[in-house]
Amino acid sequence: MFIKIAQLFLSLTILISLHEFGHFWFAKRFKCRVDKFYLFFDFLFPFAGMLNFALFKKKIGDTEYGIGWFPFGGYVQIAGMVDEQMDKTIIETEPQPWELRSKPTWQRLLVMMGGIIVNFILGIFIFWMVLWYYGKETLPITNLKNGIMVDSVAYNMGLRNGDHVVSLDKMVIKSLNRVPVEVIMNGVKTIDGVRQNGEKFSVPVTDTDRAIILKSLKKSKFIEPRFIANVALVDSTSFAATAKLQKKDQIIGVNNKKVLFYDELRTQLRENAGKEVLLTVLRNKDTIQTNCKVTTNGTIGFYPGYVDEFKVVETKYGIFGALVQGFKDGMELIVLQAKQFVVIFTIKDAHKQVGGFYTMVQQMSPVWDWHAFWTFTAFLSLALAFMNFLPIPMLDGGYIMFILWEMVTGKKVSDKIVYYANQVGLFIVLGLMIYANTDWLRG
Repeated sequence: MFIKIAQLFLSLTILISLHEFGHFWFAKRFKCRVDKFYLFFDFLFPFAGMLNFALFKKKIGDTEYGIGWFPFGGYVQIAGMVDEQMDKTIIETEPQPWELRSKPTWQRLLVMMGGIIVNFILGIFIFWMVLWYYGKETLPITNLKNGIMVDSVAYNMGLRNGDHVVSLDKMVIKSLNRVPVEVIMNGVKTIDGVRQNGEKFSVPVTDTDRAIILKSLKKSKFIEPRFIANVALVDSTSFAATAKLQKKDQIIGVNNKKVLFYDELRTQLRENAGKEVLLTVLRNKDTIQTNCKVTTNGTIGFYPGYVDEFKVVETKYGIFGALVQGFKDGMELIVLQAKQFVVIFTIKDAHKQVGGFYTMVQQMSPVWDWHAFWTFTAFLSLALAFMNFLPIPMLDGGYIMFILWEMVTGKKVSDKIVYYANQVGLFIVLGLMIYANTDWLRG
């Protein structure tokens, strides 16, 4: 868990600090006075007047650079930026030449767009570099010789372990991980495929199914490749460690019942949740047996690996090919972000699946994996760019909305309106943050 938290902390620190640098760079470019530029907050975020102190600070020119005590991102304080943290009396005075509010609309727009621009460019850049350095591995659906492994939701819909999924709404799919995305985001009506015995099937998908799939994705994967499992990593505090399971062990029996595929093992463990079982283990060429307790959730505490590696297709990119593909991947993510908002308002209880830091921690790799780290950071950078563009007061998008109104109508929104709108926006954003970060209570 510590490694997961550390990876998320580093990712957010990089992204939010560079986001704030985007505002900083444009503000300096247009000769705005920047009072503060901090890594982390020197107050109890988001309350600017509480617990104010810095771990380190140094003033260079007009700007105080520092490291705050509250370890979350960072911030930039630009003179004349009308927000919920500024001294209310300032809005009664005339704008000064060094203040943001005195600058032309196009300059104010770029200052407020600075963070979004940086997050967008950074996300595309990271995708570009990851593709160039690592290439891209895909697992074609035609290479899944053992078919799919289903969770309880997929089973109740009519899918079975060992099925081969072929198409969605008669459109052939190439990658299995696209199935839940297409079903939820694009309203797929049928999942088509072939059973183990060669019989063709067509499973209907309803809006109720979509809601249940979305709710379940935090805990399971709906469908995934079926595989013969071994032990890849043992949690040192788990029952698996007590039973002395080792890396590369293959569990081939539970209470003398043979298991071959991981889904069969998972089923046996869940049927014996809260009990002690006898595991038959293949270790190298030896077969041994060991007693092991099972948690009430039907787990014993190991991460599964693969006995036989899947036949992945590796695509290598040149420097320009990686840029093109990275841009495509980035734009697809932004489109998916927009579709998520449609899902929230069209699928029952979809809002309950909105996640915060807990959900993000669960998405991190349990071991330090730079490939996974940078891929996640690229995704998160583009997600931050999209979220900050939303026209909610206090977010960058709120300021951008007021500036665009001024550019279209020729009438500037008064500083008082912007100030009080940001006060309202503070409570909206704070409420959304609290709701998102109680995801662990919502399951």
